[in-house]
Amino acid sequence: MHGFETGPASVPTGAAKSPWYTELNSYHWFVLVVAALGWLFDCLDQQLFILARPAAMQDLLKGIAGDEKMFLAETTRYGDIATSVFIAGWATGGLIFGMLGDRIGRAKTMLMTILIYSFCTGLSALSRSVYDFAFYRFLTGLGVGGEFAVGVALVAEVMPGRARPYALALLQALSAFGNISAALINLGLGLAEGQGHVTSPWRIMFCIGALPALLSLFIRRRLKEPETWQRQSHDGAVTQQLGSYRELFSHPTWRKHALLGLVLACSGVIGLWGVGFYTPDLIRQVQAKPITAAVYAEQLESATSQGDTARAAQVQALAEAMRPEATAGISEGLLPLKKELDAKIKSRQTMYQSLASIAINVGAFLGMFGFGNLSQRIGRKPTFALALVAAFISTAIVFWTLQDLWQIFVLVPIMGFCQLSLFGGYAVYFPELFPTRLRSTGTSFCYNVGRFVAAFGPLVKIWLNGFFAYTPEPTRYAGVTMCGVFLLGLTVLPFLPETLGKPLPE
Repeated sequence: MHGFETGPASVPTGAAKSPWYTELNSYHWFVLVVAALGWLFDCLDQQLFILARPAAMQDLLKGIAGDEKMFLAETTRYGDIATSVFIAGWATGGLIFGMLGDRIGRAKTMLMTILIYSFCTGLSALSRSVYDFAFYRFLTGLGVGGEFAVGVALVAEVMPGRARPYALALLQALSAFGNISAALINLGLGLAEGQGHVTSPWRIMFCIGALPALLSLFIRRRLKEPETWQRQSHDGAVTQQLGSYRELFSHPTWRKHALLGLVLACSGVIGLWGVGFYTPDLIRQVQAKPITAAVYAEQLESATSQGDTARAAQVQALAEAMRPEATAGISEGLLPLKKELDAKIKSRQTMYQSLASIAINVGAFLGMFGFGNLSQRIGRKPTFALALVAAFISTAIVFWTLQDLWQIFVLVPIMGFCQLSLFGGYAVYFPELFPTRLRSTGTSFCYNVGRFVAAFGPLVKIWLNGFFAYTPEPTRYAGVTMCGVFLLGLTVLPFLPETLGKPLPE
């Protein structure tokens, strides 16, 4: 009989005297650590791409003709296209490996996804054009998309009932450390580039992204399939239905959960990838002029204080030639100095970009784990409603006002808390909507089919950037316009079940 398994329901948090983690044994912790590392490194790869994207596009398109404004527009446009291709690969991989997770097992599928996204991230470092770069990102997306569904299904089925929502929220929250690690790598390499120690640091970043393949050694040695999956995989009548999209959509309950869960996921996924993850790009853009002015002023002051009148004159001449109203252009003798100062400007932009990414993910960690705790007190649906409204308001405020350094440390973490709390909710809620034989398939459908829709988010942003091209900062106005997508999830919440205190469907 399809439905929720009989037996004692999960004990509400308030009724338990001991902390949830006291119910975990050593194998529970091993599963949680392995799944968390798999998803953490998955997010490391995602964030490396987000942070490396501007520099990669500039390097791969550096032969393009046109003025500086046109070049910036083209790098932004191709960066958006690469993002859409990556998300489409993510969605495709999610559908394929989500199904395989139910058919061949969670552990085997997790091993495959980690190897794919690690190897193809390394391939991205070898890109010679925007086209092969986008192709490698598509392949990487295949592995990235499959890892989440099998990871949360594995943790959901292994953990004791009371500990399950907290463990899933922690699994998702720990992914913030992958994002923060990517930001620190970006920051360190950006500073090294400013000092002239490295060139094309984005290629080094993607090489580092290949290292998670080593995690596969631990997965092969100890990780076992959950007992609930093993029982059903040996049941001849059920085996035929494992990981079946036909089965998912032939049953009215699972079909309803899949379609409504898809809309709920679209709200957060499009909001994050179509808006939120462009925050580091926005701070990089709005600070371009102030940073350039500051670097030139510092260099002029340094040359003057050291009595180097020749260098001071060169800096002054270059600053004049860089003015928008200048018509003479930059003389060949000033090009070496321009290259030197451009590296310093780029390094400082990278620092601001990295700080914004770290700020988002500090808030994200608290938001994702906080969702699990709050949803155990007031329910999944009320917590989603609060998170969706908060994500809409906080994101609109950040994109409308973001300008100064202090805002990175105040407004951006609040936005990260609100936006990413939704993803803590997805990790907790989606496995509770589907039975064991369809848990990875259903979770992946909700979380990843939404990415096919989300893949159009950056393309919509391209159109909006063109629409707002008359403004000095098109990304700002495009982001504010797209914030309304967070409210989409509110439309389906009334029709979804409340799962607080209920066991997993069986």
